[in-house]
Amino acid sequence: MVVQVSRRGLLAITPALVLVGLAGCASTPKRAPASGSPPARTAPPSSAAGSQPSATPSPSASTFDRTAHSIDDPRSLWVVVDKHRPLNPITYAPADLVTPSVLHTNPPRLRREAAAAVERMFHAARGDGVKLVSTSTYRSYAMQRQILASDTAAIGRVGADSIDMRPGYSEHQTGWAIDIGSATRPSVDFASAMASTPEGEWLASKAWQHGFHLSYPKDRESTTGILFEPWHFRYVGPALATELHRTGIQTLQEFFGLPATPGYR
Repeated sequence: MVVQVSRRGLLAITPALVLVGLAGCASTPKRAPASGSPPARTAPPSSAAGSQPSATPSPSASTFDRTAHSIDDPRSLWVVVDKHRPLNPITYAPADLVTPSVLHTNPPRLRREAAAAVERMFHAARGDGVKLVSTSTYRSYAMQRQILASDTAAIGRVGADSIDMRPGYSEHQTGWAIDIGSATRPSVDFASAMASTPEGEWLASKAWQHGFHLSYPKDRESTTGILFEPWHFRYVGPALATELHRTGIQTLQEFFGLPATPGYR
C-alpha cells in the first residue's frame, strides 16, 4: 500500500473506497470524556455589535440555551475554531477518537459521538439512494502543518490560507469535522461542483437532521475566511444543528455573536 500526503490534506490510498468496522483506533486513549464538555467560559451574547451581517436572519424568540456548552474548551461539542480562535492548547488532540464504519477513501477517525452520528447519516443517505463517502476526518496538528506547507508551496500563502486552516486553527483537529465526497462524481470532491451532485444536494438539505452543520457556506467567505466548501461538515449535535436550521443563521461565528474572521490577526 502506498500512502502519501496530497493536496487538501488527504492520504492517497489504494483501493480508493474502503469499508471498515466501528472500533477504537490504535491511538484511542483509555479514557473518553462525555460529549458535553466540562463547563468553561461560555459564548458572548449573540447581539454583539457588528457580529452579524444585515442579511443574516434574526432568530425569533426561543428558549434555546446558547451557553449550554463552552465555545472555548477544545473538548467541547460547540468549540468555535476560526482564524481568530486557535485551539488551546494549540496542539490539542481528542481523547476519544474511534473509527466509524463508513465508506471512505482515507481511514476515518472521529470523536466517538460524531462517529456514531456519521454512521447514522450515511445509513440514512443510503436509504434515500445516495452514497456518501468519507474523504477526510481528524487531522493532527502535525498533519495540518504538513498540508499547509504543501499547499503553500503549490499556490502560495494567500491561496493556501483561502482553502486551508493553519495548524491549531482547523476544525479537523477537534475530531468533530468530516469532509464528505460524491460516489457518483468523485472528480468533484473538494470542489464547489460537489454542491450540485446528488450527495451534495442531500447533505445540504438533510445533514442538519443528523447533527451536522456546513462550516463554510457560499457567500460567507468574509465571515469564515474560507472559500465555499460544500463538502466540509462539522458535528455540533442535534440541538444546535436544528436551531441553526430553524433560524437560518449560516455560521457559528454569527450564531454566537463572534466577529468575522476574513484573515488571521
